[in-house]
Amino acid sequence: MSALASLEYDRAFIWHPYASLKDPPPVRLAKSARGVNIVLDNGHSLIDAVSSWWCVAHGHNHPAIVEAIRRQSGRLCHVMFGGFTHEPAVELARRLAELAPKGLDRVFFADSGSISVEVAAKMAIQYHVALGRPGRNRLVALKGGYHGDTSLCMALSDPDGMHTLFGGIMTRHFFAEKPGRWNRDMPGDRSAFAQTTESLSRLLDEHGREIAAVVCEPVFQAANAMNFYDPECLVEMRKLCDEHGVLLVFDEIAAGFHRTGPLWAHLRSGISPDIMTVGKALTGGHVTLAATLASEEVAETISGGRPSAFMHGPTYMANPLACAAALASLELFRSSDYESRVAAIERQLREGLAPLAGLPNVRGVRVLGAAGVVEVERMPVRADVDRVIDEHGVWLRPFSNFIYAMPPLVTGEADLARIVEAISDLARCEPGPEQEDSDFHE
Repeated sequence: MSALASLEYDRAFIWHPYASLKDPPPVRLAKSARGVNIVLDNGHSLIDAVSSWWCVAHGHNHPAIVEAIRRQSGRLCHVMFGGFTHEPAVELARRLAELAPKGLDRVFFADSGSISVEVAAKMAIQYHVALGRPGRNRLVALKGGYHGDTSLCMALSDPDGMHTLFGGIMTRHFFAEKPGRWNRDMPGDRSAFAQTTESLSRLLDEHGREIAAVVCEPVFQAANAMNFYDPECLVEMRKLCDEHGVLLVFDEIAAGFHRTGPLWAHLRSGISPDIMTVGKALTGGHVTLAATLASEEVAETISGGRPSAFMHGPTYMANPLACAAALASLELFRSSDYESRVAAIERQLREGLAPLAGLPNVRGVRVLGAAGVVEVERMPVRADVDRVIDEHGVWLRPFSNFIYAMPPLVTGEADLARIVEAISDLARCEPGPEQEDSDFHE
């Protein structure tokens, strides 16, 4: 099929994320990718400034990961995990336990980030059932958060965010107030998250007998708010959870694997969760895989209850190809100084994006690690977005009121400079009308 025919068929029959089939936004035909570049059918290439939704940490088609998948494909592509195991899964679980916060060494493999969050929530509820507390079957999340598009994940994401259409099928959970912006120049100032901890305290006081766990994205609220908040908020959350016998769950899917600097975003706080989810960069963005890590107490309690089996089991659980990719990805994280790389990216993003703060259509600029955000009053029109992408050769995927970059962690200075120029160009465009559709949603 020719490139034109492929694009025409795609436009007529294939849904893309958060898009309409009646009048879909344009798509580009990708032919190959390597490093930080995506090569199109016309021979042009685009710097992937968003790591293909934040997962391509080491760059596209990294030779070590591709070779690991190739080798594994010659031995075992898939086998059901019910009744079987295999070396890639065993070794990956061991490696994850070594990297995770101390004590989180019980591993459940999932086939996507959303599913790993569903698994974490079910673990929390089954934990309390095993303790004779079946009434603890609701959860607390933070306003401004995002945890995925499956039904339970939607129910834990911002109640005023992108999922309001589906409120009728969602369980009603509790929400603490969204943390304010983290002012790193004022350590010890708790005012930005005081409303969060105060509202969480009230919820636990009033509804503690119904609540199984508190679930949050540590430090970095990504796809609903692009918000960085003070790690000290996590310290207060840990205290409150311990006081009320509630589990603490960290969703590290977007923020983990050095995206905000340290290996895990919550390491800035010095505390650990009871359950943690990981995904996205786990395989370096080469194949889908996620995992839910639980403490010995959580695992042993569930296993000592009735039922003793944890009630979840995806078909592609611990797929050997995905586990092989993840092992190669973890080896790359181990053998390279990603904290220094991310620190260099942060410095360049801060210096490059700071001048945009004074523009009339810009509400604010914020950067943490390898994530830079320009929040605008109104997003420029689609035509301006496409022009900027084509003229600068930089792939951007703005959404809501956010123009942002989350580039691969191997992005060099020259490519980062082009990313900054593209974002600056787009931020200076005339604001478009208020968005009524989801074209710019993640």
